[in-house]
Amino acid sequence: MFERFTKDAREVVRGAVGQAERTGAPCVEAEHLLLALLEREGSRASFALASLGLSGERRTSVRQAVAEARRRAGLSQADTDALAGLGIDVPEIVARVEEVHGVGAMSGDREDKGWWSGRRTFGRGAKQVLERSLRTAVAHGDRHIGDEHILLALTIRPGVAGEVLAGHGVTHEQLIRILYGDGQAKAG
Repeated sequence: MFERFTKDAREVVRGAVGQAERTGAPCVEAEHLLLALLEREGSRASFALASLGLSGERRTSVRQAVAEARRRAGLSQADTDALAGLGIDVPEIVARVEEVHGVGAMSGDREDKGWWSGRRTFGRGAKQVLERSLRTAVAHGDRHIGDEHILLALTIRPGVAGEVLAGHGVTHEQLIRILYGDGQAKAG
């Protein structure tokens, strides 16, 4: 499948691996793909994000929202709200765990960041995003998978990345309009 990826899409995947390595995460997840997309410039995905007003400080806000979700052990706000409905106070649990074990103890990241000696594997969420990006490209008649297809796939999949993007005004429908709209303002 990776032979169908454009240079920009490959850079996003490499960037996601780098994100996972920097944080000491045991595997690459969808959130790492999102963070890698935010680092890109001059690509179709970066054009689409900028068109929706996601640049500068707003990108920093996305990074902070992802970091906050990692502190909650990767729970999305929807998950946190659902648990609250069952009487489970996730912020209180996080506070107690961090009081004993330190800030970020629930993130799954390791303090000894040099522990990993092999390649990072891709978690189920990241694999689903990459598979969905292939389907998205094919559905739009594109022969190659670009970083815009990865971005579109992130907005479809439930979870932290899609929730954070939607919370910052980046939805699947808006991206489709910008990337494949009426043909007058196609990205790229």
